[in-house]
Amino acid sequence: MTCRGPRPCNISTISHRWIGLRRRTDSVTTTACAVAYAEIARVDPSIGSSILVHSCLATLLIAQHGSEKQKQNYIPLLARLDMISTCKGAPGLRVAKIENKVALRIVQNGDVMFDNVFVPDEDKLPSLTSFQGFVEALSFARIMVAWVSIGVAMGVYDLCNRYVTERKQFGVPLAAFQLTQAKLVRMLGNIQAMFLTGWRLCKLHESGKMTTGHASMGKAWITLRARETVALGRELLGGNGILTDFLVAKAFCDMEPIYSYEGTYEINCLITGREITGIASFKPPTLKKRSFL
Repeated sequence: MTCRGPRPCNISTISHRWIGLRRRTDSVTTTACAVAYAEIARVDPSIGSSILVHSCLATLLIAQHGSEKQKQNYIPLLARLDMISTCKGAPGLRVAKIENKVALRIVQNGDVMFDNVFVPDEDKLPSLTSFQGFVEALSFARIMVAWVSIGVAMGVYDLCNRYVTERKQFGVPLAAFQLTQAKLVRMLGNIQAMFLTGWRLCKLHESGKMTTGHASMGKAWITLRARETVALGRELLGGNGILTDFLVAKAFCDMEPIYSYEGTYEINCLITGREITGIASFKPPTLKKRSFL
């Protein structure tokens, strides 16, 4: 089967054999994927997040751990976005839409409930036998989440720069005030640092040298700085910073779940901390001797 339609970035890399690409060299690099995700999120974080999960988790896991039959059956459809989920209607499976979200509203999240759901052998991913097999896909996804955050920050900076240049107060543009320029510079400095950190993560991944700790630290730090950047942007717009008309408020809300999904800031810090110290602090070790302190 040949995919004729547009493909979410990264799917062409991981599934070139099943969607009609002639050579692996037709595929794109990790860096190219990352920049594409950032540019999509620069306009709308919801769409960027949806494509990220669709390609980096759903499709990637099938490409890495699925049988040849599963790859042939699912990857072409997933790559064309003709399929976004499977097994709907299985006995015992219930999905309820999560209502009243204030962020990433386009993304249709749901509560998934399993009541003695039977999974036939042909639907199991043969080589995915433990959570450890999921770690590689999760680490790659964390790189891309970091780049989605970079895109959100870039989009907010663009909007704010245009806003303070065009809007006048006391007869001069807001951009003429010192504190306004200081906040813009902080935002741009954050974005440059985030961009270079994300670029380094991509190069480590492309060379096969990236560790789980690298991915977790990158996701944690970049989303932290992105969160700060969009907050500065909201401040620059004053009262207009909480109106949907100017889109900064939307990005401000959307950045919150991005900061938390694919591992919270705290969990990603602990993953990196385990790597640099050799101690897993998720569950502190029990002392054999009682301390007298």
